[in-house]
Amino acid sequence: MNKPLRLGVLAWEVARNHTIEDYARHLDVLVAEAAPHADLLLMPEYSCMEVAAALTERPDPAAELEAVCRHSDAVLKIMRETAKRHKVWLMPGTLPRPEKTGVRNRAPLIAPDGQVAFQDKHVMTRFENESWGVRAGDPPGVFETPWGLIGTSICYDSEFPMLARAQIEAEAWLILVPTCTDSMHGFNRVRISAQARALENQCFVAVSPTVGDAPWLATLDENHGCAGIYGPVDRGFPSDGIMAEGKLDHGGWVFATLDPATLDVVRENGAVRNCRDWPHNVPVARRIAFDH
Repeated sequence: MNKPLRLGVLAWEVARNHTIEDYARHLDVLVAEAAPHADLLLMPEYSCMEVAAALTERPDPAAELEAVCRHSDAVLKIMRETAKRHKVWLMPGTLPRPEKTGVRNRAPLIAPDGQVAFQDKHVMTRFENESWGVRAGDPPGVFETPWGLIGTSICYDSEFPMLARAQIEAEAWLILVPTCTDSMHGFNRVRISAQARALENQCFVAVSPTVGDAPWLATLDENHGCAGIYGPVDRGFPSDGIMAEGKLDHGGWVFATLDPATLDVVRENGAVRNCRDWPHNVPVARRIAFDH
């Protein structure tokens, strides 16, 4: 049964790590700050890559990926212990995981008892594919949580409507979007996509970005964005669909209490019924001839 959720969404300001313990302390401070105010916390894609500075001698994207993959189990252990310590549901961003088929970009959702499940990124960016060789992961799924079914669409995946739609049709009412973008073009693509997914599916979508400059890293050297939580653009919601949004390029949390029952109301009684009216069988476009 779906029920209201107190959601915390972070704009993660990249810090300089000299040891793996520095990353663990940074994660702990951020979670400790938000845990009293939220049931579930969302952090950005690749935020754990900040630990690469402690594992490499100089900025180098390939070396940073290799180093974090080598310590992937240790980083995941830190994430799980942090969720357990603060007794909170935590999506601590994404983590590159070396698998038999190659490296995957995986988003763990960690329960307060330390149990973990993963959503993979399904569509790779050019950088991930051409420079890093990160492989496409498993298709979109949904997590079973105490608040109902929740989906995750990692960064670039959010730009493809059919991926989020698959999660909505599997009865997800909230989609989490951890993201890492090094330009305003990139961040705006994700933010606009998140707002579009919320509009067309009459659901909630939350975006968590990395922010700040980190010239000591090649992979997180420049980061832009703001934390945001978006909903339908219709009756009973803000006129722009923005439930909560932080300041651009500033680190920090935003919070909102999201009630899935409000989605049921707008899907039935809204000015429009985008979710219900989704075209399931779109014919091939034909050329329209002019009369002479």
